[in-house]
Amino acid sequence: MKILGIGNAIVDVLCKVSEDFLTKNMLTKSTMKLVDEEEFKKLLSLLKIEETISGGSVANSIVGLSQLGNRVSFIGKISDDALGQKYEDGLRKEKVEYLYNKKKETIPTGSCLILITPDSERTMCTFLGTAGKISDNDVNENDIKKAEIVFLEGYLWDEGDPKKAFEKAIMYSNKVAMSLSDLFCVERHKPFFLDLVKNKLDIIFSNEQEILSLINSSSFDEAITFSKEINKHVIITRGEKGAVSIYGNELIECEAKPNLKIKDLTGAGDLFAAGCLHGIINRLSHKECLIKGTELSSKIIQKIGARI
Repeated sequence: MKILGIGNAIVDVLCKVSEDFLTKNMLTKSTMKLVDEEEFKKLLSLLKIEETISGGSVANSIVGLSQLGNRVSFIGKISDDALGQKYEDGLRKEKVEYLYNKKKETIPTGSCLILITPDSERTMCTFLGTAGKISDNDVNENDIKKAEIVFLEGYLWDEGDPKKAFEKAIMYSNKVAMSLSDLFCVERHKPFFLDLVKNKLDIIFSNEQEILSLINSSSFDEAITFSKEINKHVIITRGEKGAVSIYGNELIECEAKPNLKIKDLTGAGDLFAAGCLHGIINRLSHKECLIKGTELSSKIIQKIGARI
């Protein structure tokens, strides 16, 4: 197995909304907010659904890797309910090996409202459901050992059982990659994430905003210096400014593709990571990895949803 992804198994519910909808419901644009089941249902009752699809950040990346012809697998906790079956079927359709045996849970399968405003930004309201209850018992050490790279998401980490699942994955990984996922995650778990980045991860995916928050800085030059000092493979996306890869003292840059007809930014970071990881496991140069990541992210933002 080339790459095993471990992440939140979330069914994405895509809806188009106005800026006013975000304001009325006290939502901060371009961020992810955790909600309970009651608030999720209340918001959903006000919306028209455009599409539902098996989602979750790392799952999106894993599907992208599968579509590029790589052998990949995924672990994410779902319940044996209608949404859970939809989730599993969606991954298997994409030729992803799903390594979790669902069972009836007291909490339903997780869902995420992806609210797309006219400027193509997405704001997420996530009811984690049983996805947020993943534990070390849900992660098989032999599955981890078989993968060249284990890919984790910051969204998944939390105190208690999810933390134990994280630690087990890191312990048995041949190489471990992680996405910082969201500014919300970085600010909520900053000391833990900083320890992970410095001491436990091999490959780190971040956007500019997330890494600056992580190191409490407003200077991108300081982010570059930090990345060189920790001596890991740090890959940072910068929107219209492109992306950079820092490996040791080596800094490689890649420009963003111009003149794109952007429809929805959902999955941009996920597919960028997929392209880079494809390059890494297929022994491409660091520059070629950035180019592949940029190619995939450019494709995904010109359509609705996180599937190419």
